[in-house]
Amino acid sequence: MTQYSATTRGVRIQVTPVFLDDQSDPDENDFMWAYTVEIANLSEKTVQLTARTWKIIDHHGVTHVVQGPGVVGEQPILREGDSFTYTSGCPLSTPSGLMMGSYLMQTDDGETFEAQVPTFSLDSPFEIRSVN
Repeated sequence: MTQYSATTRGVRIQVTPVFLDDQSDPDENDFMWAYTVEIANLSEKTVQLTARTWKIIDHHGVTHVVQGPGVVGEQPILREGDSFTYTSGCPLSTPSGLMMGSYLMQTDDGETFEAQVPTFSLDSPFEIRSVN
C-alpha cells in the first residue's frame, strides 16, 4: 500500500488509500476507495481540528469540493505527541482520480492555520495505462 505524508507546522498527516474491489462495479462506472488518515501532533502546542476541505478530482478533471466541520463527526483535540486516526470513503465514476485538501487547525491560544493533506492518487486495477 502506498502512503502519502505532509507536515504543516508540526502537524503530520499521513493518508493510505485502498481500492475497494468488492464495493465497486466497473461495468456501471462505480469505483470505491477507502482512505485511512492519521493526524499526528509533533509540535509542542495543543491543536484542534475544526474543519476540513477536500478536493476530489476524477480522471476527466471533474472536481468536487467537500467542506464541513471536523472529520467523521469529530473535532479531535491533539496534545503534543497525540494522534488521531480515522477511515472514510470516496466514490468515483472513473477508474482513477486524485484527492487533496486541508484541515483547519486551531491552537490552544486561538491561532488558526491550514494543515495540508498530501495529494494522493486513487488508482484502481481497471485504469488503462499506456506508454507513448
